[in-house]
Amino acid sequence: MAFTDYADHDGLGLAELVRKGQVTPAELLEAAIDRIERHNGVLNAVVHKAYDEARATAAGALPDGPFKGVPFLIKDLGAQVKGWPRTSGSNYAQVAADAEDSELVRRYRASGVVLAGKTNTPEFGIPGVTNSERLGASGNPWNPEHISGGSSGGAAAAVAAGMVPLAHASDGLGSIRIPAANCGLVGMKVTRDRTPICEVTDGALGFSVHHVVSRTVRDSAAMLDATGYAQAGDPFQAPAKAGPYLDEVSRSPGKLRIAWSAETPSGRPMGDEAVEALHKTVEVLKALGHEVFEQGLGIDYRLLYRAQGAVSASNFAANIQRWVEKLGREPAEGELGPLAARAYAAGQRMTGQQAFWGWQQLRLMNRQILTAFEGFDVFLTPTMSGPSPRIDWLNPLTVDLKEFDRRQSATYATTPPFNFTGQPSVSLPLWQSKDNLPLGMMFTGRFADEATLYRLAGQLEKELPWKDRKPPIWN
Repeated sequence: MAFTDYADHDGLGLAELVRKGQVTPAELLEAAIDRIERHNGVLNAVVHKAYDEARATAAGALPDGPFKGVPFLIKDLGAQVKGWPRTSGSNYAQVAADAEDSELVRRYRASGVVLAGKTNTPEFGIPGVTNSERLGASGNPWNPEHISGGSSGGAAAAVAAGMVPLAHASDGLGSIRIPAANCGLVGMKVTRDRTPICEVTDGALGFSVHHVVSRTVRDSAAMLDATGYAQAGDPFQAPAKAGPYLDEVSRSPGKLRIAWSAETPSGRPMGDEAVEALHKTVEVLKALGHEVFEQGLGIDYRLLYRAQGAVSASNFAANIQRWVEKLGREPAEGELGPLAARAYAAGQRMTGQQAFWGWQQLRLMNRQILTAFEGFDVFLTPTMSGPSPRIDWLNPLTVDLKEFDRRQSATYATTPPFNFTGQPSVSLPLWQSKDNLPLGMMFTGRFADEATLYRLAGQLEKELPWKDRKPPIWN
């Protein structure tokens, strides 16, 4: 059959068609392959194609999970897929073929998805833009000359362009929420250790979590139901949920206390369009019956990021040391990209005393942030300080690194603190800019309270529906 309306369905919708016998997994896969081949030359979203393996999987007996037969993509960072290469976006840290699936990938397979390939990511997932010497830049379906975000930019571009309805993503400082905001998607950063870690560096810091970017709230919730439970032997386990997250999406959130802020770590104001979208969101929330008021986190951001910098630099150097042990050699001159080389050098200079001062300071400031949430249920900010910038303006390969740092910090002001605290935080595509680029709003909940965020997201999806918004790169 000519399955022309493939991309109009979300993942659960496609799986329902499979269950009813109206379409086969093989037909869905061919529709996905058609869209990847049609759009990937412009977007560079998919960097490894496993079509033959996917066709064999789709033709076989699939698990009867919530996403049975739905094509799916894995980010080329962290998660291992048996027999597939893993580059981490690096010319140095490459694996020709992983020996086994990560636990998270096993759970994805059990949900019924058909793995079709891997998506673009920057080197080691460092910046908020998907661009590397190894894999190149990933463009935004809303305007390919603009970034798709990072580090899950390939996943976001693929979903926004309708290649797949949802895709694996990970978030260490904003890498699910930022691409979701750039590309007009739902991006939930889940609670720390809610889903299995994929590399030792994820668990060592606790900043990084794995989930998906999707076009609908219910797909995000259903996939978290399928993957979000304790891993055997995990020393740090997120508190158990009260019930299925998918059920929460259709429930009323009740009257929530929602604090909002446009504060930035630098003190420089956000862009006018982000602030305008924030105020429109506040008015919508008030109309829905929520108690909404302006209140910041009340923290010293400079001290926060000084502490995080010491911890992250030390962790990155330890990460490279593991690759040195694995490969039997140090990176050759020029083998690491500019951001990775700088981070490795900084980590090697860091003393143990400095690293643990950073850990101590983060612990103290995490308590400050979590204590603030005792006065409200949800914290609202723009996900970014404006719409997606141009690739050439935010390019770590061509822009002076100090200037790149300045531009990146001015663009991404709000996401990192909740990686440090481990709280759930979701970006929702509520608005569009005057140039028709997405403007995401970020809602952060109390620790382990994804349920409230899914209820609120479901309410806003009904009030401000985005499903029918399509980027120029779609058909």
